[in-house]
Amino acid sequence: MAKTRPGKRDLDSYTIKGTNKVVKVGDCVLMRPSDSDKPPYVARVEKIEADNRNNVKVRVRWYYRPEESIGGRRQFHGAKELFMSDHYDVQSAHTIEGKCIVHSFKNYTKLENVGAEDYFCRFEYKAATGGFTPDRVPVYCKCEMPYNPDDLMVQCEDCKDWFHPSCMSMSIEEAKKLENFVCSDCLSDDDAKRPVNSFLVSPSVEPKVETKRLAEMDLNYNSKYIVVSRVVGLRRPTDVEFGYTGVTEIKQWTVMYGNHNYNASAGGVVWRECEAWLAHAKQLEESHNILLKSTLEVGSYSKLYSFKHIANGFALHTTPSQFLFLLLATNDIDHIDQAKRLVSTPGVKLVEKDKGVKLMTTYTPEFLGLPTGAWAQGDRNAGEGIVIGVVDTGIDPKHPSFSYALSNPFPSPSHFSGACDTGPLFPSRSCNGKIISARYFSAGAQAAAQLNASVDFLSPFDAVGHGSHVASTAAGNHGVPVIVNGFFYGQASGMAPRAQIAVYKAIFPSIGTMTDVVAAIEQAVADGVDILTLSVGPDEPPEDTFSFLNVFDIFMLQAHRAGIFVVQAVGNKGPSPSTVVSFSPWAVGVAAASTDRSFSSNLILGNGQRIEGVGLSRPTILQFKLVVAKDALKPNGTFPRTPEYIEECQHPEVLDPDQVRGSIVICTFSAGFFNATSTIAAIIDTSKILGFVGFVFIANPAYGDFIAQPIPFSLPSIMIPKVADSQILLNYYEQQTKRDKSGVVIVYGATAAVGEGRVVSFEGRAPIVSRFSSRGPDIIDNKGTPTDVLKPDILAPGHLVWAAWSSMSVSDPIFRGHNFALLSGTSMATPHVSGIAALIKQHNPSWSPSMISSAISTTASKYDNFGETIMAEGYYVDNLSLSTPFDNGAGLINPTRALDPGLVFSSGYEDYISFLCSLPNVNPETIRTSTGTPCNITSLLAYPTDLNLPSITISSLNGSRLVRRTAKNVASKPETYLFAVFNPRGVEVSMFPSCFTIAPQGNQDLLFNFNVTQPFKDFGFGEIVLTGSLDHIVRIPLSVLLV
Repeated sequence: MAKTRPGKRDLDSYTIKGTNKVVKVGDCVLMRPSDSDKPPYVARVEKIEADNRNNVKVRVRWYYRPEESIGGRRQFHGAKELFMSDHYDVQSAHTIEGKCIVHSFKNYTKLENVGAEDYFCRFEYKAATGGFTPDRVPVYCKCEMPYNPDDLMVQCEDCKDWFHPSCMSMSIEEAKKLENFVCSDCLSDDDAKRPVNSFLVSPSVEPKVETKRLAEMDLNYNSKYIVVSRVVGLRRPTDVEFGYTGVTEIKQWTVMYGNHNYNASAGGVVWRECEAWLAHAKQLEESHNILLKSTLEVGSYSKLYSFKHIANGFALHTTPSQFLFLLLATNDIDHIDQAKRLVSTPGVKLVEKDKGVKLMTTYTPEFLGLPTGAWAQGDRNAGEGIVIGVVDTGIDPKHPSFSYALSNPFPSPSHFSGACDTGPLFPSRSCNGKIISARYFSAGAQAAAQLNASVDFLSPFDAVGHGSHVASTAAGNHGVPVIVNGFFYGQASGMAPRAQIAVYKAIFPSIGTMTDVVAAIEQAVADGVDILTLSVGPDEPPEDTFSFLNVFDIFMLQAHRAGIFVVQAVGNKGPSPSTVVSFSPWAVGVAAASTDRSFSSNLILGNGQRIEGVGLSRPTILQFKLVVAKDALKPNGTFPRTPEYIEECQHPEVLDPDQVRGSIVICTFSAGFFNATSTIAAIIDTSKILGFVGFVFIANPAYGDFIAQPIPFSLPSIMIPKVADSQILLNYYEQQTKRDKSGVVIVYGATAAVGEGRVVSFEGRAPIVSRFSSRGPDIIDNKGTPTDVLKPDILAPGHLVWAAWSSMSVSDPIFRGHNFALLSGTSMATPHVSGIAALIKQHNPSWSPSMISSAISTTASKYDNFGETIMAEGYYVDNLSLSTPFDNGAGLINPTRALDPGLVFSSGYEDYISFLCSLPNVNPETIRTSTGTPCNITSLLAYPTDLNLPSITISSLNGSRLVRRTAKNVASKPETYLFAVFNPRGVEVSMFPSCFTIAPQGNQDLLFNFNVTQPFKDFGFGEIVLTGSLDHIVRIPLSVLLV
């Protein structure tokens, strides 16, 4: 139980001033709001406390008053029905005006004899998830659909039954304006005795709409916009907001945004099939069409999508003519004018220009301890009942990682409702249960480019391989043999092998657009996925808004609000600082690390020397002649004498077949590879055409060492990435080679054999943060201004990951014809976290996304397999340094410990709004415009650092700062925690209380005081450790910049 603060004492009761009414803890009261023209609100007293001056304060939990919510009281069952919130406040006891009674509903239709002090409550609202408990109860509408708190309903004045407007042949807007309503059954009894359905004399007041000037747009990019409009309704502590208005806001990028509220926790199937919802969605789409027709010239645009689930708006492509205008090389102003016209239209707030997007395992389950930990009950049901949504390049439905076994059928989750889009290479049977749903989104891509029908399939089929790789890493079947070029590499498994996969293809081989990506995100939320995996996204911060407020991040916020755990790749621009493209605290940003598994090969020279290298290839066994490519050029060839031609083995026509046939040819890293115009795939093609036994790809002193990743070679081959090793090879070659006076080779005397390169070894330090993995600190704008959020959030395996691949592999010839690929990237790390989140969700089904995120963070490990601090790769080969939270977040994910973290730090939608509103130099109108929610919905945070995250990042500490956190005990027993700290450089950290005991499901407020002891000009790092009496250990990373 939380301790009373010094100088405070708990009271058993309080007598309301001027009355003899006594209030005790647990009583319900009417409290006077600060805004005197508002009616008193209902609250439950949680604590009564007096200070040493006998000033009495009460801690209360609010009830929402539905009669003050958007849409009017008639969307609820009775004027006196309340919703219990999870919003707490502390107020002076003299604001209590009286007592009241809040009854629990047993019979929802008996509302007679309700006294002035009587209220009713049957729903508890969870701000963390944006949902209600219970999420539905019976109603009596003729459609017989379960009652959802989000449903607008009207009550018959006579029979007191409730009806969806659509079931009574009226629109939602008409229902809102009703003054009296009598259902058709009652009217038919005796029309003369029934009041006529009538409307209010005064129409409902439209939300106040302001317009913004469109910023200057880059004329070199395709003119495509997403316009998303939302209702902006005032949300106060006593409000529940339900958006049922038309077009009200627009966003800048490809999206216009507004405040259409969606509660995914109501259950996908029931929600999607509700006639009222279908009518509402249709109404929104019609309003989009009306706005466009009334604003833009016919034929000057094409609407790509209407958003009507988590956002209210649309995406469109504007053109100066009937055709798509793709290249804006000249100052063609037509589409700029069109965008400005939209922004100045009443009801439209923002227009945001579309951008392109970028794509961001046989051993990793063992490396992460799954078989003996989170899979302790076996892999047979690991993740069962959880749906993982993957927004990517699609999926290969014939791959064994996604096959369906009749002997072990998958369940049909009641909360999920998807669909199976069919098309080329994707028949209807592709959605087999393991693949529970598959959709594709191509309107943005088709508007931005001419798609290639031979590879850009208009179906969920994955012609690239990336989406299949991501999906199988998260939830691929267990025990799938990995065979490449006839060699067995082991058995692959996803992190949650019994989870089901919902596919949302939004990236095509020719192009990927943000328009299609956000459309896919919205559909995934509407379908009811549990986990959303985003190994795709923007590659840089937005140009003209806060990084938290770009369209991509706002859509992720709405997904989080709907109860979906969102996982995002941090990007592949490391090791430079502030390169993360995962910005927001509501999405988990994943960094990439190596494991202790490696593949190495060697080249055995004729003199017995061995040179280490890399390459997944079979050995030659015998020694073969070595030939340097530039020594085997055709003497009279008419080709450019550039490195690409003479030493990179890119063009078979320049080499003398008689000299290279049956040889191991030495090709050199040179200008073409440095400029990324040359490829290993071209060397392989040259080798096959000319009959090489194999090839050696060596480093060039002019360019230094290069980074070599194991690549599956179909012929014996090896890459030697170090200049020093390459020089050993060339020295031996020259010693054994005879030339004439002009330098032409007359005798090739050097020989070599390529060793076995496919055998794995498990040794060395791991994990190590990968060089390519983007680094923090997180930034708030494109100027690189740091902010008070830790990014990355977590570290996961992302280096050399075997997973499913599309054998078509249209973007990477190296893997063409293979069903598996060994890849590295934060795209590979991200689905590890998705799958582990599915295991946590399965184990703790009531946990909110932020609770899962907290569990993952506070239980992560900061140590490697040597028991030392995790290291990070630098700019140069073999350059390692101690990692910081800006490299690895909280550390390496630990699935087993994350199932039982002890304490969690939870945040909900309103907390994130308060965080945004507390940012320095932020305009509250910008927040309202971007999110549809005003800054006065709840008490604001004193500092952004008070957002209840499982880490503390202070980007500007001057003197001292008090940071607040609230911990929740998710264990089944009471536990006592002790505080310890590893102080960041130049800072002293203390906690109050330093020791506390917390009951199961109890909350404990914590105050951390940061005091500067010695100023420094760079971030300092440390951690807080809370050690529990039942062996729970809670780690909170600290990152502090002193100013």
